[in-house]
Amino acid sequence: MANLKFIRDRIQSVKNTKKITQAMRLVAAARVRRAQEQVLSTRPFADRLAQVLYGLQSRLQFEDANLPLLKKREIKSVGLLVISGDRGLCGGYNNNVIKRAENRAKELQAEGVNYKFVLVGRKAIQYFQRRNQPIDGTYTGLEQIPTAAEASDIADQLLSLFLSEGVDRIELIYTKFVSLVSSRPVVQTLLPLDTQGLEAQDDEIFRLTTRGGQFEVTREKVTTEVRALPRDMIFEQDPVQILDSLLPLYLSNQLLRALQESAASELAARMTAMSNASENAAELISSLTLSYNKARQAAITQEILEVVGGAEALS
Repeated sequence: MANLKFIRDRIQSVKNTKKITQAMRLVAAARVRRAQEQVLSTRPFADRLAQVLYGLQSRLQFEDANLPLLKKREIKSVGLLVISGDRGLCGGYNNNVIKRAENRAKELQAEGVNYKFVLVGRKAIQYFQRRNQPIDGTYTGLEQIPTAAEASDIADQLLSLFLSEGVDRIELIYTKFVSLVSSRPVVQTLLPLDTQGLEAQDDEIFRLTTRGGQFEVTREKVTTEVRALPRDMIFEQDPVQILDSLLPLYLSNQLLRALQESAASELAARMTAMSNASENAAELISSLTLSYNKARQAAITQEILEVVGGAEALS
């Protein structure tokens, strides 16, 4: 009977765990939808900004504009902006981006280039602090759905670090959202700004939908149309001054997109992890139930044998 009680308690414990993992999966799904809405709401501004920059590019050669954010220097030191999460229970999301950042730091060190970290997310901060890595700034407690204000705060520190020549290049290491079950850590150069790629190009919008009670992601191709400014347009200010004002906005927008993709990747990874945990819990419950039924049947059989044996003894 003691064995039966143990199995019964174990089944109830696993059932309670399954309820928690299913609830966390649904919460992550709701936040993925909010992240999608945030991305869609920021697209018009991003598209218009790209169009204005493309128009300026067609009116003047950016290479001829002597602007600090476009100036390429000899690389002696690199700033690595690493975006991770504040929480766990999201599969290999945090571990993958941290390992990518660590490998990039080793590559720079092998090339004789100094580096320093700017870290977003408690997981990356804890990892690199324990290893006494050079850290220039940290950010924690960001919203689950990143905002433009948060991106602007981080961009301000990066601009200060770059313009003061504390570093000669800033690289962004974040997780690119591919699908609900796939994401990829990537390295992208943030500063100096590269204005290539402002021309019209295809982009993808991911939408979380449900079909047959299961979550799935659909992709929608979106083309950003950018056109040259009219040739007869007259600027009240020098185009170089306009460009100097727009480039920090462009940097903030690039950073916001990376934060949004990282958030979507983290939430998708948490959805997948909690879904797998729920499935494993269901399998464990089935196995424990089978063991319970066998133990119960064995106990009943033993009781019957004892009764029969007692009856035979009396006769």
